[in-house]
Amino acid sequence: MRTLRLLAAGAVGLSILNGVSLGVSTIASGAPASLASCKSTITSEEYTKGTLTVGTDDPVYSPWFENNKPSNAKGYESALVYALASVLGVDKSHVKWAYEPFDSSYTPGTKHFDFDINEISYTKARAQAVTFSASYYNVNQSIVALKTDKIVKHHTSAELKTYLYGDQIGTTGLAYINDHIKPTKSPRVYTTLDQAVEALQLGQIDAIVIDTPTGQYMASSQIVNSKKKLVATQVGQFPSVGEHYGLLFTKGNPLAACVNAGLAALTKNGTLTSLQNKWLGIYTSVPVIKP
Repeated sequence: MRTLRLLAAGAVGLSILNGVSLGVSTIASGAPASLASCKSTITSEEYTKGTLTVGTDDPVYSPWFENNKPSNAKGYESALVYALASVLGVDKSHVKWAYEPFDSSYTPGTKHFDFDINEISYTKARAQAVTFSASYYNVNQSIVALKTDKIVKHHTSAELKTYLYGDQIGTTGLAYINDHIKPTKSPRVYTTLDQAVEALQLGQIDAIVIDTPTGQYMASSQIVNSKKKLVATQVGQFPSVGEHYGLLFTKGNPLAACVNAGLAALTKNGTLTSLQNKWLGIYTSVPVIKP
């Protein structure tokens, strides 16, 4: 299931985020082109001429998609694709979906789609093999703790430094702890995320820092007691530090520049914010706290 894949993504330090800032990222490849010049580019560069082919995994899950049906324009990523197609001059009937497993999407080689949308985090390592669009969703780190822990109510910047954190080795959460929270106690580092979760449940650490969507699942569905009662909470999320999701293309695909132009237009006219508010309230409602 997708939530398990989200945990795996967090485990390798590739996470997802809350769209505090939805502007076009300068990190991603392919500078925006002009929308006026993109019609001929789209027509000539489509994987299947006359069709915008979009890759994603199967199954797909809420709130990114709804009812495991990417073509229904419901859920943030599905709705975004059709909004993007519209601004690029592609009729909804000419958008087709193709199956692409998450783990193979960012491997080198020619892709059987124009772009893939699947909560794929931009990283420099992945960008060596594929081209990413600008950000369409900025990922924040968040704190997950047991409901009974002191950190739930006491989390000023100074107080955050006093707790014992735990996280999986190599994750963006662990990097955030060390680089931004800078606690007085060295965080405990685990081989797997499950080990960190177990340590939290046993009271061996005070909190885990993890991307907001994964943290929401962890607190609302994963950490329960022997009576299956939820015992964890998402304390808050931190301001974005640049992690983001991007649409993924075959390396060097010229379509990336046009998609960036489309994303810039959707950002400017408020569509991205509107779609985020409609579909991702489960994440945007998490309060923002300062490290």
